[in-house]
Amino acid sequence: MTDTPTEASVGEARERLAAVRTEVGKVVVGQDAAVSGLLVALLTGGHVLMEGVPGVAKTLLVRALAASLDVETRRVQFTPDLMPGDITGSMVIEGGRGELAFREGPLFTNLLLADEINRTPPKTQSALLEAMEEGQVSVDGVSRPLPRPFLVAATQNPVEYEGTYPLPEAQLDRFLLKVVLPVPEREQELEILARHAAGFDPRDLRAAGITAVAGPADIAVGQSACRGVQVSPEVTGYIVDIARATRQSPSLSLGVSPRGATALLRAARAWAWLTGRDFVTPDDVKALAHAALVHRLGLRPEAELEGVDVAAVLSSALGSVPVPR
Repeated sequence: MTDTPTEASVGEARERLAAVRTEVGKVVVGQDAAVSGLLVALLTGGHVLMEGVPGVAKTLLVRALAASLDVETRRVQFTPDLMPGDITGSMVIEGGRGELAFREGPLFTNLLLADEINRTPPKTQSALLEAMEEGQVSVDGVSRPLPRPFLVAATQNPVEYEGTYPLPEAQLDRFLLKVVLPVPEREQELEILARHAAGFDPRDLRAAGITAVAGPADIAVGQSACRGVQVSPEVTGYIVDIARATRQSPSLSLGVSPRGATALLRAARAWAWLTGRDFVTPDDVKALAHAALVHRLGLRPEAELEGVDVAAVLSSALGSVPVPR
């Protein structure tokens, strides 16, 4: 039987997970929001859609996070010819005995970087999304559980690029958060170049001084603690009103579903716990609203033609909802 975490062990787990951000900062400059989003997803058992131009350290960020947490990570480059079995694993004939055995695919890891998920056909996207939802893969009629923790950080190209298979809204809704990795500010870019000039090698994280400051046990304690974070009826009502405001927006053809509202609640709980509280405030909800909701919204065609920004529509919806006091 699993022991209930004590208050001291919960506090220690929080401190260690907070230290992860410092460790990742040793090699990744200016992406604090993305690191926080990945930690929130780990604590809620969710997954993250990462958006950013090539070269803003998406792969390095996931590798640094895995090294700081002492968990395994793998990267899959999604391509038009990638088949479901290439990521889930498949049955193969073993050497001399000629018996069928299951060979695990790259999904069997803790942190999976699914690079350019919209480059691969819907059949393979579906296999990945099923694993994300169920925490297992089914091959040859047998279900095999994936390791814990399990997080998919998927990157997506802009949909206007040729040769892509954009994720349908229903599949985008499966991601807890969408985090945007911006191009760094000038000062941050100067720091990146200074580090490289001093001999930084992004392939050698150990030489950069990254050490494991937390582990899977801390994530498990955090997940349990997050479920105990209190949410008042006023804050619950605030989340529901935000979701309903998006459904009433004249610029949107698709507003936030109840699953989206639940995702915002889960994310706000995790953020509240990470910042040292056992209750959710309206500020927690506002801090996570864009990351938890923006990818769940669909613009009307006429709004798209007018160049309306979906993030601006969400900001307007947020601003229209009274904040509980």
